Amino acid sequence: MEDVQPKKLSSGKQRAITSVIYVVVWLSLCALKWCVPQGWGAFGFDLVFCAVAVLGSLEFLRAIDRSRGENEKISLPQRIFTISFCAVIVPLYVLCELTMGQGLLAIACAFAIYAMFLSATSVFDHKNSSVKNTVFCIFCMLYCGVLSSMLSGVNHLPQNSMAAILVLTMCPMFTDSGAFIFGKCFKRFVPLKLAPQISPNKTVIGAVGGIIGGILAAVISYLLINYLGGFNGVELTFTSDRIHPVVSFILVGMFTAIVSQVGDLFESALKRECGIKDMGNVLPGHGGVLDRFDSMLYCTLIVMLAFGTIII
Repeated sequence: MEDVQPKKLSSGKQRAITSVIYVVVWLSLCALKWCVPQGWGAFGFDLVFCAVAVLGSLEFLRAIDRSRGENEKISLPQRIFTISFCAVIVPLYVLCELTMGQGLLAIACAFAIYAMFLSATSVFDHKNSSVKNTVFCIFCMLYCGVLSSMLSGVNHLPQNSMAAILVLTMCPMFTDSGAFIFGKCFKRFVPLKLAPQISPNKTVIGAVGGIIGGILAAVISYLLINYLGGFNGVELTFTSDRIHPVVSFILVGMFTAIVSQVGDLFESALKRECGIKDMGNVLPGHGGVLDRFDSMLYCTLIVMLAFGTIII
């Protein structure tokens, strides 16, 4: 009797299922942050951002190891220091920011301490821990750890944090969708490549569609907050009367969409340099955590500056 092998889902179906789960989780986290009083609901996003930091660091270090020889792999002490930093940095930021208002100072001090420990490994364990690997680990701490903590910084802004988190999470999604739709529909009319050596499938017209998608996401975020404003104390606070709120959100959406695509291209360049297709396989159909959150990590500083200091 022949064994019947279970049919595997196609990559398209896997991607669709993962996308649905992603949206459901995102909606649940947004509802939790919006509805649970006194900021307790925001901790749901913090757990996700902490997971992004840890899983992202594992994926990054694995990618670097795959691109190098057996004797050039990142040593165990360096790996431990890097991953442990990414594991503690988000909780440390949240704790220090909520208790003392010194989250950024805590990040700077923690980064300096861990960087010194990493540098020490290249001195006292030079045979296994090269200076080049130390640089890779420090970059991993910045990219996966510090930027993930900045995601929590957006999540805990003293004002407009709900609007900021909507823009931060929606803009990359709408940017990707806009770029895909415009690329499919108009690529034959405007076939100019955006970065052919890094990502041959991306086009300039797709990038324009991505910017339009990011602007649309920002406007939708504004409308959600504006028309549901006041529910459970969630409302917008503007620091300037010189510019209309909608214009502010349009500008934030535009720059966020641009930076989102830069982050996506950087991730593509990193994967090409390492000779891999995906950073991981934790998200079926999408690849790894960094494949999904690379754009958001890049956007976090733009959103934090816009909602924290400059525009809103």
